[in-house]
Amino acid sequence: MEIFEAYNKIKNEIPEDVTLVCVSKTREIHEIKEAYDCGARDFGENKVQELIEKYDSLSKDIRWHLIGHLQTNKVKYIVGKVHLIHSLDSIRLLREIEKRYESQGEIANLLIQVNIGKESSKTGIDAEEIDALIKVCEECNHIKIKGLMATIPIGDEEECKKYFIQMKTIFDNLKNYKYKNVTMEFLSLGMSGDFEIAIDAGSNMIRLGSNIFGKRDYKKSEV
Repeated sequence: MEIFEAYNKIKNEIPEDVTLVCVSKTREIHEIKEAYDCGARDFGENKVQELIEKYDSLSKDIRWHLIGHLQTNKVKYIVGKVHLIHSLDSIRLLREIEKRYESQGEIANLLIQVNIGKESSKTGIDAEEIDALIKVCEECNHIKIKGLMATIPIGDEEECKKYFIQMKTIFDNLKNYKYKNVTMEFLSLGMSGDFEIAIDAGSNMIRLGSNIFGKRDYKKSEV
């Protein structure tokens, strides 16, 4: 299926209030341009270097999402270039983002990444650590927390639903409180194999790659 057909098929299937982030990691510039020409404006990258190279080559009205793990020594490269960072996973990273964005007079929009399945192979904080992270966020002046993100463990539909519902419950509970610098606007859940389940559970932001661009060629070296 061509990118045009795939993108429009998904857009017609999902609710209007769900943001579709096209995961463009390892994809060529011409593929991203094709999705852009279909109307896509939200694109997600895993690696800072690849994001920056694409940022310099593509239209400036693209909203770039950093969806992969962000190392503290890479923060300085993305200031003013990223619409939303999905992967805030430590107080140390938070403080580095605050420092770098303050130095440039910019505001960083972030999602707290939750390791809802407590998998050792994945980044993100445990749900029990969210309150401590939020307390530090409230001390910042160049940080805006916009919601939560998670990548759930691989499982069947019932297992997926369980984790998505857990995330929605945490999201809704946090909505009941008024914090400085923290609002629950986006719940970033759902990828190529489970986005329909995620939306049913309450996700309003999904991250899709192969559904739009086709199967990824893993033989290509990533930047």
